[in-house]
Amino acid sequence: MKVGVPAAGVHPHPPAGAKSSVTTTTDRRFADFVMLTKPRLNLLVLLTTLAGLYLASPTGVELTLLLNTLVGTALVAGGAAALNQVWERRTDALMRRTRARPLPGGRMGVAEGTWFGALLSIVGLGQLAIGVNLTAAAVALATLVSYVLVYTPLKPLTSLATLVGAIPGALPPVIGWSAATGRISLPALVLFGISFFWQMPHFLAIAWLFRDDYANAGIPLLPVLEPDGRRTGQQALIYTAALWPVSLLPAVVGLAGIPYAIVATVLGMLFVWLALRFARDRSMPNARALFLFSITYLPLLLAALVVDRLWI
Repeated sequence: MKVGVPAAGVHPHPPAGAKSSVTTTTDRRFADFVMLTKPRLNLLVLLTTLAGLYLASPTGVELTLLLNTLVGTALVAGGAAALNQVWERRTDALMRRTRARPLPGGRMGVAEGTWFGALLSIVGLGQLAIGVNLTAAAVALATLVSYVLVYTPLKPLTSLATLVGAIPGALPPVIGWSAATGRISLPALVLFGISFFWQMPHFLAIAWLFRDDYANAGIPLLPVLEPDGRRTGQQALIYTAALWPVSLLPAVVGLAGIPYAIVATVLGMLFVWLALRFARDRSMPNARALFLFSITYLPLLLAALVVDRLWI
């Protein structure tokens, strides 16, 4: 055999196609683990956490505190989302909008999803406890437990699960506030109240838009139990109307002034008008308009609050 000439059937390098296949599989696995953390949902979690952090620290936030708070919160939120998907894998498989997730799609096993969610949660809680403070870690733990062990198992049993699920969803700004101050004070409770009441019209609009999916999965949300949607519209309007005065409380407790109150009033009026329109006519366009404005409302409101607090 001549030196430098490979024997027949021996390939010095793997075929290009095989290498591409390995890369594609690895990329897909990575994408599935990212999907398990619900990144779009948890972006809002980080925004509300950041708002609470800066509202409690109008003179500025140290970089180490900022990073530890955001990374720790992101890990706990991602872990909670993963554990939630492990629990809901069977119902997710029955709904069009969730059947492509890693577990119902068959691309990931229950054990993988469980250890991944548990690992993220434990590391995130540890980072908050060591790098931030015990109060922030305790609030994050309450968020994790109430979301995974209370809201998730209640969801297929009662429509009240929506109300219960609004509790962990409203705690991220409290994590941010307690990270900066080490305690839970009245302004933190006001931020909790804003986030809590905001979630109800937001979730009710989603439930109405995907009511057929939820019905197929046997999840007893209000639009499934009462297909005419009257109570869904009424509750969306009630919670949106309640949100308006709650959104003005930052000006009462000293977090903001008149400029913020003006912005909160304008946003609140628009929100109530959209909820009223949906309550009167539960059409898909009206539900979609309410949903889209809800995901715009909270970032705008918190941005106005932070700007007023820090610069006005």
